[in-house]
Amino acid sequence: MMEVSIYFWIGFHVLIFLILGIDLGILSKKAHKVPLKEALLWSGVWIIVALAFNLFVFFEFGKTRALEFLTGYLIEYSLSVDNIFVFILIFSYFAVPEKYQHKVLFWGIIGALVMRGIFIFAGVALINRFHWIVIIFGGFLIVTGIKMMVQKDVQVDPSKNPVMRFARKFLPVTEESDKGRFFTRLNSKMYVTPLFLVLLIIESTDLLFAVDSIPAVLAVSHERFIVYTSNIFAILGLRSLYFAVSGIMGYFRYLKTGLAFILTFVGLKMVASFFHFEIPILISLAFIVSILIISILASVLISRK
Repeated sequence: MMEVSIYFWIGFHVLIFLILGIDLGILSKKAHKVPLKEALLWSGVWIIVALAFNLFVFFEFGKTRALEFLTGYLIEYSLSVDNIFVFILIFSYFAVPEKYQHKVLFWGIIGALVMRGIFIFAGVALINRFHWIVIIFGGFLIVTGIKMMVQKDVQVDPSKNPVMRFARKFLPVTEESDKGRFFTRLNSKMYVTPLFLVLLIIESTDLLFAVDSIPAVLAVSHERFIVYTSNIFAILGLRSLYFAVSGIMGYFRYLKTGLAFILTFVGLKMVASFFHFEIPILISLAFIVSILIISILASVLISRK
């Protein structure tokens, strides 16, 4: 197991909250529609910061850990593409104005950082204590990957979300958003706005996605610091990625098939590790990158009927 100084953990979180503070307090202080140029800029910023951190991991912890970080980051980042489809559907269903989508995703990702941190530390603790659980995680990923290959696109109905039903039943909800606020006061009584309901659904949706993605990254590394940091960097880049590619996602129709192959592969890798058959991390990285490139190229080059 890696010996990671407490100062590395503190430094990582200081870096993350510093960038988030710049984003929220300076660049996103005023609600606005995020243009493509700004979205691409922030996507590039998060990717560069993640790669710079990967370089730090290389010099501090060695080549193997750096490859594990990069592989975990690619897995989580590519699986996050599925989130974008659902986010588009949720925002469309609730007719959320484009200028408020940035705010919802920002606070949604803050919540995701906390939930995924709990998931990751619990998952690593389980694997370290009960090694046989890797068979359950691996089998789950294999089944999920095969279902993604053979199953048509699943229709998501936000109105049937249990969190939505609970909120509608037990919380006082206004009919209209109050200038992009999550809460508003009417007749001396506090109400939640529809925008707050959207935030709750975004959070619950990410929780479901984490069930797939975190075991996939745990197949690459059991080191808490590597799994946590690679996961967080990928999630932080998701918001800008949404605005950068939400308008062109339909063109990458084979990407989901590629993600299915990746999930199946990491599931098999996890099961194989239980029987002491370790697939080298370099081979895993090469396979994942190749699948992503092939699925994107196929989407672009093969004409639609």
